[in-house]
Amino acid sequence: MSTTTAARPDPAAASSDVVGEAARRRTFAVISHPDAGKSTLTEALALHARVIGQAGAVHGKAGRRGTVSDWMDMERTRGISITSAALQFAHRDTVVNLLDTPGHADFSEDTYRVLTAVDAAVMLVDAAKGLEAQTMKLFAVCRHRGIPVVTVVNKWDRPGRDALALMDEVAERTGLTPTPLTWPVGIAGDFRGVLDRRDGGYRRYTRTAGGATVAPEEHVSAAEAAAREPEAWARALEEVDLLTATAGEHDQELFLSGVTTPVLFASAVSNFGVGALLDVLVDLAPAPAGRPDADGAVRPVDAPFSGFVFKVQSGMDAAHRDRLAYVRICSGVFERGMVVTHAASGRPFTTKYAQHVFGRERESIDVAYPGDVVGLVNASALHVGDTLYAGPPVAFPPLTTFAPEHFAVARSVETAKHKQFRRGIAQLESEGVVQVLRSDRRGDAAPVFAVVGPMQFEVAAHRMAHEFGAPVHLEPLPYGLAMRTDEASVAGITASSGTEVLRRSDGELLALFTTKWVARVVREGKPHLTLEPLVAAQLG
Repeated sequence: MSTTTAARPDPAAASSDVVGEAARRRTFAVISHPDAGKSTLTEALALHARVIGQAGAVHGKAGRRGTVSDWMDMERTRGISITSAALQFAHRDTVVNLLDTPGHADFSEDTYRVLTAVDAAVMLVDAAKGLEAQTMKLFAVCRHRGIPVVTVVNKWDRPGRDALALMDEVAERTGLTPTPLTWPVGIAGDFRGVLDRRDGGYRRYTRTAGGATVAPEEHVSAAEAAAREPEAWARALEEVDLLTATAGEHDQELFLSGVTTPVLFASAVSNFGVGALLDVLVDLAPAPAGRPDADGAVRPVDAPFSGFVFKVQSGMDAAHRDRLAYVRICSGVFERGMVVTHAASGRPFTTKYAQHVFGRERESIDVAYPGDVVGLVNASALHVGDTLYAGPPVAFPPLTTFAPEHFAVARSVETAKHKQFRRGIAQLESEGVVQVLRSDRRGDAAPVFAVVGPMQFEVAAHRMAHEFGAPVHLEPLPYGLAMRTDEASVAGITASSGTEVLRRSDGELLALFTTKWVARVVREGKPHLTLEPLVAAQLG
């Protein structure tokens, strides 16, 4: 009687599979100032990838639906992105992980976390407004993190600025050399198509009703373009000649090293130029690479599984009130049900309920690779910044907590709902929706919400009332500055008027001051006290 032994997996083959799968991934975020069209572009990209049949609404357009990525009630009502969203879809032979970010400055901290989880960024520029303040702040984060940037000039179907002037602004304000891959045929407000600098041809667009379906695109030779659009084509050629003399052609190495930025012209609401952007991301954006750990050592993509939590979100499924931890896979293969180690506690963590996320919609996922974003359901032990791993231990750098600038005491409107109140506060705190500060003097019934921007108060109050059934009254406090301190300094700080010391959940003691002047008086009058600045909310 003969026996057979099951063949052991070939480590070299497994490593090759991981490297190959990682090479097929593109993980990027869309960044811009509010109202530049981020969520509309996100929807248009999903439409072109054929993962949705009809584009969602630009808010205010009658008869159109809300965007896939903006799923919160407040987002649909106010027409802005409040929370980040993850979408995954395929284009050609590539798996695209698209992370939509909040545009409003009040949610800078959430946007910063998302940018830690991507390998490239699409910087969306309004054709009429150019580079706005929040765009520049987010760009500064990308530059700091070495994230290559693709620039898209959006809303070219509306009146706007001169295309060459916009290129000058990009060069002057970002320090990057713009290398347009497409160039508009027709001035802003008269968008007919683009001259494709890569082949010299003309991509002519045709409008669809409300931009709800993919805009037909016709590829036309240069000779035919000159015959059809003599004036507009001649102008585009003249401007491209000027570009060639100054900006040159795309160079992949210079792009990846943060010297240049490829530029495309588009109208997300009309779906013009969106297909070209998808192709550019697949062809030019970098695949996932090894990621430095907290000690600076790089964990290669073919190392055993590792990932980090960059976002925690609850309230996506009202029927189940579950909690979803978004994990960026950094190395190895993720398999649903595998037992990994939670680096912060050293305890095992079972990944039984793992899902891919498409806006608010989710489906179970059995396997994922570096670059993918996996949602772990009911992961109450996980917090923003946590690392998970298998095999050799690893811990990725902690995520930055910004200095809050606005403060309010939260009190339950209905005292009988103290359990729901405490549960809701703990949930918002663990997600990073607000920082929660406490002190013995105020007690657990009156925690202090600390935020970067006041709109975070609105989100917190809305969620306390609608998700946890514990409406709150928020009483603003007069403080405008927070600094790190220690136990030995508390008495000296609080002896001065216009101050208070509270403890954050991570154990940090924060000294609050009504004004910078008050803080300066305390520091100069009592130089022995510990008062250290926190990371500023101004990105970059």
